[in-house]
Formats: sequence, C-alpha cells, structure tokens
Amino acid sequence: MKEEVSKLEKIGIIDLGSNTARLVIVEMLGDGHFIVVDQIKESVRLGKDMERDGFLKPQRITETLKTLRMFRKLCDAHGIEKIIAVATAAVRRAKNQRSFLEEVATTCGIKLRVLTAEEEAMYVYKGVINTMDIPKGIIFEIGGGSTKIVRYNRKNLLNYETLPFGAVTLTELFAGDGLSPEEQAAKIEEFFTEQLKRIEWLKEVEPETQLIGVGGSFRSLCKISKMMKKSPLNTVHNYRLDVEEFDNIYNMLKVLDLDKKKRIKGVSSARADILPSAFAAVSSFVKYMNFDQMVISGCGLREGIMFNYAMPTTIEKPISDVLSYSLQTLIKYYGCNAKHVEHVVNLSVQLFRQLRVLHKFPRQYLKILKVVAMLHDAGTSIKYYDYQKHTAYIIQNASIYGMTSREIVMASLVASVYKGDDFSMSELARYKAYIGEEDVDSIRKLGIMLRIAESLDRSMSSCVQTINCDVLGDSVIMKTEVEGDASLEIKDALSAAFDFRRIFKKNLEIL
Repeated sequence: MKEEVSKLEKIGIIDLGSNTARLVIVEMLGDGHFIVVDQIKESVRLGKDMERDGFLKPQRITETLKTLRMFRKLCDAHGIEKIIAVATAAVRRAKNQRSFLEEVATTCGIKLRVLTAEEEAMYVYKGVINTMDIPKGIIFEIGGGSTKIVRYNRKNLLNYETLPFGAVTLTELFAGDGLSPEEQAAKIEEFFTEQLKRIEWLKEVEPETQLIGVGGSFRSLCKISKMMKKSPLNTVHNYRLDVEEFDNIYNMLKVLDLDKKKRIKGVSSARADILPSAFAAVSSFVKYMNFDQMVISGCGLREGIMFNYAMPTTIEKPISDVLSYSLQTLIKYYGCNAKHVEHVVNLSVQLFRQLRVLHKFPRQYLKILKVVAMLHDAGTSIKYYDYQKHTAYIIQNASIYGMTSREIVMASLVASVYKGDDFSMSELARYKAYIGEEDVDSIRKLGIMLRIAESLDRSMSSCVQTINCDVLGDSVIMKTEVEGDASLEIKDALSAAFDFRRIFKKNLEIL
C-alpha cells in the first residue's frame, strides 16, 4: 500500500496574498480526489505601504523572495514537478508588477500568474461551493489587499464584487491622526458601509441567504470563539457563529493594545495588528445585511485551484453531493475496502428503515449513521486493536464536508461505542456544547445498528443481501436473504444480542 501511494502525483499550490504567502502540497488520489499532505505560511506583508505610490516596496520584495525560495526548496524535497503559483491584489495593483514577476522567476524558479479580480472571486467561490452544503449563500472574504463578495443560489453564481481594500490596506488608511482604537474601528465601519451602498445587488439578497466567511481573519475568529467555549473540535470548516458572539469578540479585541492582542489564543502575532480592521469590515457587513449568524469556511481560493486541477469537470459543474465526495476521498486515503464499505452502508440503511418503529429517528440521523458506516474501518489504518476509537478520532479531525459540528460529534461518538463499549459520561461533559443527555440513547441505538450491519458482512463477501425485521412483542426477528453460507455473519451479529436487548429493550433473533 505504501509503495503504491508514493507513486501518486503531488502538486504545489502557492497563494501569494497582500498579507500572507502560503504553500500547500496536495497529493492526488485519483478520480478527482486529493488530500493536503503539507503546508507552510509566512506573513510577508507584500502589500504594506503600497497606498502611497502603488509600488511594491524593496524590503517587502526581499522578504517575499526569501519566502518563495523556501517554498521552492520544500517542493523540491517532495519531488514536485508542477507548481501552480498565483498572486492576488497587491501584485495585481503594483506599478512594478513586471519587474517583480521577472525577479521571482529568475531567483526562485517560480512562474507567478497574477489573477484578475474576477478569477480570484471565482476560485474562492469554487472552493466554497464544492465543500459546503448551503443552498443560498453570500461569501465574504476579506484578504490583505482586497475584499470579495460573492452571491450564489443553488450552486449558480449570481453576482460578485471585489473591493480594492482589505485588512492591510484598511489598517494603513486609518492609522494615525491620533485616533483611539475604537475611533479607528468606527471610521473603518463608516467607510466600509459607504462602499457597500454602491453595490446595487446587495439590496436584492433574500432573507434565507446565509453569510459564509472565508480567509485568515475568519479562521482567527473561529479559533477565538472555540477557545472561549472550550470546544474540543479542531475543525474550522462549517463552524457556525452567532453575530451576537462575533460582536462580543470584536468589542473585546478593538480596545486592546497590540501586545495584548498578540497574547490572545487563536490570534497569530503576524495578524494581530490587522485583525481589528478586518473585524470592523465584517461588523459593517453584518449590520448592513442584517445577518444574525455566520458560517466559517476553511476552504477558499486554494481549494478552488485544487478542484480545478484534480476534477476539471467542476469548472463547469460543481460537485452535487459534497458529503459523499469528501467521504470517498477519505475511503481512498485510508485504503478502506470500497466494496465492503458500500455493503455495510447498504445494510445499515436497511436496518435503520426496518427498525424505525422502535427508534423513531428523523431522517438526519440516517445521515449520521451512513457517515460512520462509510468510515467504520478507517481506524484500522492506524491500528487494528481499538480501531473504532481511531475511527472516532478520524471523523472528528478529518475534513468531512457537509456536516455540522453537532453531526460530527454525534458520528464520532457512534463510532467510539458501536463495538460494544458503553457510552462514557465524561464524553458527554466534554461535548456538552453539542449534545445533551437525551442524545446518549440515540448514539447507542445508531451504534448497535452499525455493529449488526458490519457483522452481517463479516467475511466481506456480501453474502447477506437483504434484511427484513419483524417486531413481535418483546422480540425483533431479523430474517436474512443470503447468497451462499452466512453462518459466520449470523453468529457474529448475534454476539450483539445482549447489547441490543439493553439498548432497544427487545430480544434479538437472526434467521
């Protein structure tokens, strides 16, 4: 397996922004699937002090070249032949753009492509639309030197706007003049609102449209929020935040001096000075649009580039089922038996439907069961013993698109208990922000259904085709239709009878 993986193609994606330069190394898994295997970022502040005359400054160029040479070295270490390198607002606006690009090519061996404002907005849109299951959205990305606003409906792009200022430029524009941090923030909000008033299509946005925040400032906001809530989840993607909570964080941050901002957990020291300006722009936008919640995306421009390269069909047609796509990526990456996975999912769905009279779960619980069924074997890639615990960790920490934080927690806990270990109440306390005591019974019931489904394909031969359940008095009789000998499967499934009785309060017979 390892030998085969080493032959897979890797590409490097460099995103040179006005504030940060990033390199992401991506491994292609085939069939349009990919996974990030390394990344590095540096705060180069390429757009710093450009507002005066429109030129990239020598010190910033020197720092950027040093960083890009470092990126090149890492790509060479990975044996990467293809590097997709793009530059955004700062280089796009620079009067000395040509000489800078030539110097990058000569000294770093990297050919930078300067994205137009439209191309940049489109890549951000593609990164979001292929990783989020939000029907109507307005994407708001505040970069170092520009701000992108993109509106879509049912995976159709409707409008976009690029404003020629971001967190770095706003900080510089409103620095000085003896303004206090609060006065500076108020000035930025006022200025930003005036810019928004010029965008006519913002007045047509429907009430059910959701705000999706993209970029480093939103990721910092997510980290601060999770730190304050003591959230055990590491993932940023699809994190939901009420505007009331955002206001509290913004009001706390904007009055602090720089040294105190740098000491806040979740805020990188390289972003601390520009974060209040970014949050002022966000505050202006949520007030102007009257949003009461935001969803934070961990995916944007770089992911848009990845999708274009790995799955060119997404250039014209976005992925229709982002959850299934991301699960298939993980199945490939962890080397799961695809045929066995498909059959366990099929049997799990049958059990869910056959036992609905007992569990009475709404449809979204089937989604949770299917996710765990698809990844139930992933933990064996770490170690066979206690693999269900490793699977639970993978579910919590892998990028599973199209799931809320609550659904991820539920799925990970189903994975951790389905092999017969009982639910730990300490887990309940740890995840109290997402689940309550009333969820424990649901987690156990989903777990026992998965355990039986997995047992009924114990030999990975798909010999148990269908299941029909009769609920009679104090018993559940499962009648199996089989092809070949299913004695191993039925014996293994019956080992769950004691726990089935404990959880469903019914005796279990399997025929």
